[in-house]
Amino acid sequence: MILDFFKISSNLKNIPRQGWIDKLSLKHPESVADHTYSMTMMSMIISDMENFNSEKILKMSLLHDLAESKIGDFTPEQIDSKKKIQLENNAFNEIMKTLPEKIRSSYLELWKEYQENISSEAKIIHQIDKLEMVIQAKMYQNQGHPKEKLNSFYDSAKKEITNTKLKELFTEIMSN
Repeated sequence: MILDFFKISSNLKNIPRQGWIDKLSLKHPESVADHTYSMTMMSMIISDMENFNSEKILKMSLLHDLAESKIGDFTPEQIDSKKKIQLENNAFNEIMKTLPEKIRSSYLELWKEYQENISSEAKIIHQIDKLEMVIQAKMYQNQGHPKEKLNSFYDSAKKEITNTKLKELFTEIMSN
């Protein structure tokens, strides 16, 4: 059973980030696993600096895109948010069935908390998700991709990042 979970989660290495394909026509964009790793590193540091529950933050960060291992990565232009949430919830619940009940319920609880954005940890994870996207967009820009094609990523993050420390980091990223 657990081996199935490991195989499913490892599939994130094969799921490309769709936004980079759509906006930049990249043939080999970062994978969802690449994004998750980077985001989890950021989450660890921010959590420790801002005194969040780091264990909860790290778990939430690792789980936040897990459903994409089954359904792929969709952009808002491809699918409406209600449909995406439904697909993600169904996929996440299926994935959780591969885990022992002893740990399944705590992961389901974290998933629900993240999806509903109801805790301080969920709120910061959503914002770190956007900040990581900005770092990646800036990397693509520095590789020669036009800023005009990346502005929607920057604008989206600027609108959704409200944490003071993350706003400072956003400003610093954008000025480099």
